[in-house]
Amino acid sequence: MKTENNKYAKAEMLIRKPVSEVFQAFIDPQITSKFWFTKGSGKLEENQKTEWTWEMYGFSLSVTTIVLQENKKIVIEWGNPDEITLVEWVFNPLNESETFVSITNSGFHGDTDKIIDQVRNSTEGFTLVLAGAKAYLEHNLQLNLVLDRFPKGLA
Repeated sequence: MKTENNKYAKAEMLIRKPVSEVFQAFIDPQITSKFWFTKGSGKLEENQKTEWTWEMYGFSLSVTTIVLQENKKIVIEWGNPDEITLVEWVFNPLNESETFVSITNSGFHGDTDKIIDQVRNSTEGFTLVLAGAKAYLEHNLQLNLVLDRFPKGLA
């Protein structure tokens, strides 16, 4: 039997850019839209709600920023009203030009199979987000990883 503490998804990646640049990429929708969602209603601000939209899927989500520590940490709440989870980004500068980013999604609810499914989907999703952020920030490449994860015509 797993405890509450084991019900989380985690993805991590080294991004070879300064911490300030990597942090901005996750709070500024003008940048985030290059590798994750297509539209954001504004920059993340502590104790504020923001709308993120994935136009290719006809899907929007309201996120509430709980913690915003510049160049250090972001914590948001997101999800359907009955399935709110926490997402935490931790930015660890290794030197002036390298940042190790850790994303943890926690607070999953449901039976064991549902939680396993949520953890798997979240881990996969945030791994794609980090890979896309790395490609965009380091090489100015838009890989369309989130867009191409669920191409039209496939069930």
